[in-house]
Amino acid sequence: MSGKLFIVGTPIGNLGDLSPRAVEALENADFIAAEDTRVTMKLLNHFGIKKEMVSYFEHNKRERGEIICSRIIQGENCVIVTDAGMPCISDPGEDLVKLCHEMGIKVESVPGPTAFATAMALSGMNSGRFTFEGFLSVNKKSRREHLDEIKDEKRTMIFYEAPHKLSNTLTDLYNALGDRELAIVREITKIHEEVIKTSLKAACELYGENKLKGEIVLVVEGKKPETQAEITLEQAVEKAKELVDKGMSVNNAAKEIAAQTPFKKGDIYKQLI
Repeated sequence: MSGKLFIVGTPIGNLGDLSPRAVEALENADFIAAEDTRVTMKLLNHFGIKKEMVSYFEHNKRERGEIICSRIIQGENCVIVTDAGMPCISDPGEDLVKLCHEMGIKVESVPGPTAFATAMALSGMNSGRFTFEGFLSVNKKSRREHLDEIKDEKRTMIFYEAPHKLSNTLTDLYNALGDRELAIVREITKIHEEVIKTSLKAACELYGENKLKGEIVLVVEGKKPETQAEITLEQAVEKAKELVDKGMSVNNAAKEIAAQTPFKKGDIYKQLI
């Protein structure tokens, strides 16, 4: 009988956040696939858990993924964890989950802390719709393309960043997006947890030398809808007349300008005739 893959969320700072279900899953697993076995060992030691671990990370995921799946098919249960938070999100674990689905292996979750969702909640910014953008690429071309794709994004955007790269990222975001409301959320669930409410422009000036330490999440305001300049009915009619003078029919001119202004087509049409 085939085993299962369990996706287990681990603390992002405070070890007290490891759920009872997560502890049970780690204790009952036949083996654990860990991003960094040294980091996971500290967690296991804290809870008195002794378990076989195999390393599973970006540079060995293809080879190890097949080995892990082979063991699961033979009846073993595997838990996958990342260094902190929910694995398989912006993380090589997503490849293992995909492989399990392709091979008909059952995948179950034991949810745990997630940095981007927690940062969104802490930021106090618009959470009705938001988009998780992960880390900006260090490759200049990919980074430029990513920033170009999101410059008109209206939803709140969430980014992860390392402290030593913060200055460049703030500058690139400001240059690409202009000045936007910003929340810098750092050291979530740890002693020095902090939410800094500021703007991209101010942050570039304040933290231009990578002055902040710890794990950082950036929550950036989406693009505000452009407000149309106020226009009078007389001005709308003048615009329609210009179209008529260029050869457009009165009916089509009224329809065209009505679509661009707050006024009804009939009102513009009456003034034109």
